[in-house]
Amino acid sequence: MAAHTAALDVTGPHELGEVAMMGFGHRDEQAFDGVMRLAFCVDGDYELQVGVEVRQTGQRLDLVIHTEPDAPPLDDGTVGVITRQVARVLSVDQDGEAFDRMCSADPVLARLHGLAPGFRPALFYSPYEAAVWSIISARRVRSQGIALRTRIGQQFGATFDLAKVATVAVPTPARLLQIDAIPGLPADRIPRLHAIARAAQQGELSASRLLALDPAEALAELQRLPGIGPFYSALIVIRACGAADVLPTNETSGRDLARELYGWERNLTEAEYEAFADRWRPFRTWAVVLMRALSPRLASPPSAGRRH
Repeated sequence: MAAHTAALDVTGPHELGEVAMMGFGHRDEQAFDGVMRLAFCVDGDYELQVGVEVRQTGQRLDLVIHTEPDAPPLDDGTVGVITRQVARVLSVDQDGEAFDRMCSADPVLARLHGLAPGFRPALFYSPYEAAVWSIISARRVRSQGIALRTRIGQQFGATFDLAKVATVAVPTPARLLQIDAIPGLPADRIPRLHAIARAAQQGELSASRLLALDPAEALAELQRLPGIGPFYSALIVIRACGAADVLPTNETSGRDLARELYGWERNLTEAEYEAFADRWRPFRTWAVVLMRALSPRLASPPSAGRRH
């Protein structure tokens, strides 16, 4: 297995362990040993699969990129694409110092941010992989979705040995189109996965393309995919594209949590909530994720390495 190296500079407070242990989607790490392990389909046509070991040294993230044994050597351009994708996934592609200042200026966010100054949202690897997760995890508890994703990756995707831990990547779009049945997955989900694969091949699930659209337009476009409704389209746009300033308004849990933390006497309307959230610009997405991930620590201070 060939290996390549790269590095990412980080601005503002950052702790890789906080990102690795966030726990969402398919990620369910129980401990952090200094390495965050990523295995994914690379941005573009999603037909290249790689595994990446990430380690932190001060304000730098060091990457070791692994390819499959029969894959050709990576050129500098492809290494650059992979590095930028990792930066997006780990939320180090934004101005961390500006986020730190925004949190410090808000009494509620300052309290939460002080519990874990190095916290950043972890994202899905890509809109393609978030869409695949949406289909296979629908109507399942998360642990079942994780187990099914692992089996699909082992059978149809790729497995990388990353710092002595086997880590699986989901199938590429071309491979996904060849699958006509998956044990444990209802038969009606297969055509939905095929539709996602075709959309990926046609460039419709590019993170940069979706980010360039107005959020409402991106949500509406994604909902044309079978099996992707308002909840999952928001998941893809907000938690896979790297948007830092899209306010989740299609569900009430974030608004309810904000009411509790800020001590509002009544529930705000959607319009009132949007107006209130202007104080979090340009990090409205990050602010909501921060509240959700760290508010449980207010009641119970975490031990070292506690998961979110």
